[in-house]
Amino acid sequence: INASGGITSAALADAVGYKGLPQNSQTATYTLALSDMGKHISITTGGVVIPANASVAFPIGATIAIFNNSASNQTISITTDTLRQAGTANTGSRTLAQYGLATCVKVASTTWVVSGAGVS
Repeated sequence: INASGGITSAALADAVGYKGLPQNSQTATYTLALSDMGKHISITTGGVVIPANASVAFPIGATIAIFNNSASNQTISITTDTLRQAGTANTGSRTLAQYGLATCVKVASTTWVVSGAGVS
């Protein structure tokens, strides 16, 4: 490991998403990218798209939080893979209510689970 300065949890929090959830603020439809792992997406309009594993291969265990920073519902869309609503048999795109907070976790190569306040 080469480092200049100290290696502390505070220094690493924003750099790699360890402990903290750095923000990626978006104001239009946003498709998740590998660089979003360990972050939270603050969306105001257009919703969030989880891309197919064939186009963006997130590793199993990838976790991304989504905050609906608006007074209207936002959609968390899934392309060709499966998005399950935790604790239910529901699959497919989900609605995130105004000011709701959802956590998306990739649990298999083509399966994500979403849970949180305001997810339906």
